Amino acid sequence: MTEDEFAAYQSLSEETEDHRWAFGSGFTDPLEGIDASVPDGVDAAALTAYCLALGDDALIYSHRLQQWMTRMPELEEETALANIALDLLGQARMLLARAGQAEGRGRREDDLAFFRDEHEFRNVRLAEHTDADFAQLAGRLLVFSAWRLALFGRLAASADPVLAAIAAKGANELAYHRDYAAQWVIRLGDGTPLSHDKMAAALGVIWPLADELFLADPVAARLPGVAADPAELRAEVDAVLDAVLGAATLDRPQGAPLARVAGKAGRDGVHTEPFGYLLAELQSVARAHPDATW
Repeated sequence: MTEDEFAAYQSLSEETEDHRWAFGSGFTDPLEGIDASVPDGVDAAALTAYCLALGDDALIYSHRLQQWMTRMPELEEETALANIALDLLGQARMLLARAGQAEGRGRREDDLAFFRDEHEFRNVRLAEHTDADFAQLAGRLLVFSAWRLALFGRLAASADPVLAAIAAKGANELAYHRDYAAQWVIRLGDGTPLSHDKMAAALGVIWPLADELFLADPVAARLPGVAADPAELRAEVDAVLDAVLGAATLDRPQGAPLARVAGKAGRDGVHTEPFGYLLAELQSVARAHPDATW
């Protein structure tokens, strides 16, 4: 047994609390040495809400991808998807932990993930969509990762050093997510007539959910120099999507944006019907054993 293998094996024992290996291959803490106090002049409540929303995006999307485990046609694709889900879970953990720090109420990442109700989640509705087939999975991942990569590219210069470090690490992961999804969209779109039609139909389903990504965010507006204006991301994201669609011989869908409910959407705590079922599955064990330690 090598030294690395022994370290991983030892992490399973009760004698150590170092279980980081289970959440990815990297052992370097991206937040090591960074001052976690809220910077002077930054609205702590807004920073809490902003990190919570971005953490919810990653947490919910990660869970949706986890639901595809054992359903992929090849082991290689299952491994790739599992790694993407783990990357997003890692982002969710850091962002929810940052939200708890900024909030100052002592709530941990697990408290925020498992003990909030549906209306308290602030993820965009694209993150909670249920993919009907692999074409929808690839198309949704392309849109989401292209948007989130553009967002994290700006947040890497955030005035909040913790958020900046999270974004810098996440950007490297999201570049792979976007590339993986783009390759599959091109392969399916520029493949057989059947795969082309399925990919086109999938994008038609996904596209109405994309407009919400660029809506004005009043929370971000309260964080100048810390957050990013969603509207400023559209040109960069559109350029990426147009390039991929062109290579895939696919037309940009023309569907109308998904309607808001009384003017509210995911960032306001208003979600689609399947979200309640997702949350029940995600939170079931923690809520059944609220006093357990993991």
